[in-house]
Amino acid sequence: MNATLDILAVALIAAATVLIGIYGLRISRTTSDFFVASRTVRPIWNASAISGEYLSAGTFLGLSGLVLLDGARGFWFPIGYAAGYLLVLVFIAAPLRRSGAYTIPDFIEARLDSTAARRLTSVAVLIIGWLYIVPQLHGAGLTLMVVAGLPTWVGAVLVAVLVAGTVAAGGMKAITYVQAFQYWLKLTALLVPVVLIGFAVSGGPYEPDPLVVFPPSAGPAGIDAYETASLLLALLLGTMGLPHVLVRFYTSPTGVSARRTTVLVIIMVSVFYIVSSMMGLLARRLAPDLAEPGLADTVVLVLPSRVFPGPVGEALTALVVAGAFAAFLATSAGLVVSLAGVVSQDAFSGSVRSFRLAAVICALVPLSIALLTQPAGLVASVGVVFVFAASSLSPVLLLGVWWSRLTARGAIVGMLTGAVTCGLALIVHSAIGGVGLAAPYLAQPAAWTIPLATAATVFVSLADRRGAPARAERFLARLHAPERTG
Repeated sequence: MNATLDILAVALIAAATVLIGIYGLRISRTTSDFFVASRTVRPIWNASAISGEYLSAGTFLGLSGLVLLDGARGFWFPIGYAAGYLLVLVFIAAPLRRSGAYTIPDFIEARLDSTAARRLTSVAVLIIGWLYIVPQLHGAGLTLMVVAGLPTWVGAVLVAVLVAGTVAAGGMKAITYVQAFQYWLKLTALLVPVVLIGFAVSGGPYEPDPLVVFPPSAGPAGIDAYETASLLLALLLGTMGLPHVLVRFYTSPTGVSARRTTVLVIIMVSVFYIVSSMMGLLARRLAPDLAEPGLADTVVLVLPSRVFPGPVGEALTALVVAGAFAAFLATSAGLVVSLAGVVSQDAFSGSVRSFRLAAVICALVPLSIALLTQPAGLVASVGVVFVFAASSLSPVLLLGVWWSRLTARGAIVGMLTGAVTCGLALIVHSAIGGVGLAAPYLAQPAAWTIPLATAATVFVSLADRRGAPARAERFLARLHAPERTG
């Protein structure tokens, strides 16, 4: 590896991010610009931006490492990630846009006419967002450590500072441009090495061995049915509860535009997952020595130089490093801008000035956590966020869009039930590695925490004597009213 070239690649990405932030100062003036880009983002730009922020460190580095470690079992993650948008498309994309809200807590308060439900939703959104940002900062530190030998805190601090500055400067409008650019950079940064390595393998000394690439133990026969089903449920429903994903639908001009955006997102992220998975499959043949926890996440950074020693490999590694930092920045920026909107409205005045202050706070909190913790597997870390989001927010959002009898008390009990049971299960599993036969149910709790949270929400809502808000039917009619497409 060429550390100078790799650091230059990082510097170029940082410079591009700063320049876009400066541009954001010119185009972002109103509160609507900062919160939802004045609801003027067209489908192709919005889809590129959503894909840019959705494809995080867990995807760019971690997915290839997971396929290297687990073979065919690793494919369940990209399947769940991509298919989650199908549920978003069918159930909530257009209704959320038609709600007219700026944030998820805005929607909950408007739907349930409850300040308490709003505050609890805000807390859940902040927990989900901060838990999601921490792996991005760990990934940045890991990348600079591998390619340049720098301490891990350097990458984490660099990403946090750049993200806080960019979001504070231009808000959602500026971040839309940076995320759209970073999606295409990330795709190119993986696609070029995968194609070149693929050609080298097919015409070189490497003969792919099917038993190495797809060993029987990593195929369907080696998959635990409960854990796989629970994981897929978490990934499918967890997408609905991610604040940085949902807030982007508020930037679409109409509900129809939001649906078109979602279709494009499914295509874009699926293409990226194919490329990332291919890198993992190539690594199973070319870098089996990296198939260890802690090392597998570095395979994307290491493999190009192994196959192409010399300047070509160094150039490809620099391209991958640039793509990796684009992943850290895009996802972190999307999360910070969505969290800043929540903090600005709930803790401050909701003005542009308070948004900027909130952006700095929302970047510093996860940075502090990242500096005090050790990185775990990137895909596993992101997977925890999906489980928590699916258990705490997704049932209430779905019921809020489709069930008129949902009450504030039901939503509060449901969110608390999902969050507490999921959190306890994950903490116990992390602390003691499971309890006998209960181990898989603690490692992958979504299959029972989501139904439990949903049942609690429905039961308490039906038993609530105050009933649903008087305007619930009218609000739901607004969410589902057909729009003109011409």
